[in-house]
Amino acid sequence: MADSTPYVPPKVWTWDQNAGGGKWATLNRPIAGPTHEQDLPVGRHPFQLYSLGTPNGQKVTILFEELLAAGHTGAEYDAWLIDIGKGDQFGSGFVAVNPNSKIPALVDRSGPEPFRIFESGAILLHLAEKFGAFLPTAQPARAETLSWLFWQMGSAPFVGGGFGHFYASAPEKIEYAINRYAMETKRQLDVLDRRLAETEYVAGSDYTIADMAIWPWYGGLVKGWSYGAAEFLSVQDYTNVLRWADQIFARPAVKRGRMVNRTWGESSEQLRERHDASDFGTTSDK
Repeated sequence: MADSTPYVPPKVWTWDQNAGGGKWATLNRPIAGPTHEQDLPVGRHPFQLYSLGTPNGQKVTILFEELLAAGHTGAEYDAWLIDIGKGDQFGSGFVAVNPNSKIPALVDRSGPEPFRIFESGAILLHLAEKFGAFLPTAQPARAETLSWLFWQMGSAPFVGGGFGHFYASAPEKIEYAINRYAMETKRQLDVLDRRLAETEYVAGSDYTIADMAIWPWYGGLVKGWSYGAAEFLSVQDYTNVLRWADQIFARPAVKRGRMVNRTWGESSEQLRERHDASDFGTTSDK
């Protein structure tokens, strides 16, 4: 029988690496910095992406594929797999690119001096501005796009680290935590659904980096790809989000971007690493 004694926080919290359990118990720690020496590979293209095909990783690969589809040949990129389950994000090379040890991380080598960009929203903004694409330059459209981009950046942790963790990943089901984050996830879906009742795309009539940022998270939820929670969250109620999610997924560049650095699911939807457009004829087991 489970211990029903209420938890009383200590005056000073200390880390017990043997407590808590769960999928990431052996990797997570309360300090930053590298755990081991591991150089990052460098390919031949102007952009070097170090990532995994999670929703945050998909944002960037979708934008790269959309830029290439739109004729921006300078957006060629290498996408290297960072296996967070094995702790690649704590290697010295990756930490040098992203001191926060989270994917995705990008090195822009298109100019005379390479430089890093980390945080998916910053990467989207950098690439959109560099190529003058998928981000309006005139107001108020630019402000609307950036507002929704940063809405996603601020909201998604409640979906992933909150709802997704306690519903699907935590070593025990905690009713209060699941209820708390399910409520917030549904509130966010309602925010998006109400917006998409008014407009074709999130920021208005044009497809932008805001859609590319939001779709992997909230589109994935209503498409039934995330946490096996579609029925639990009654996603059929969000008809405008469903319409938008299907519309975005119909784009060939989105289908390609969703495959990159993906190592789970159907083999036809996986591409372990991407170094050339022709790589989409392969899967992770080839």
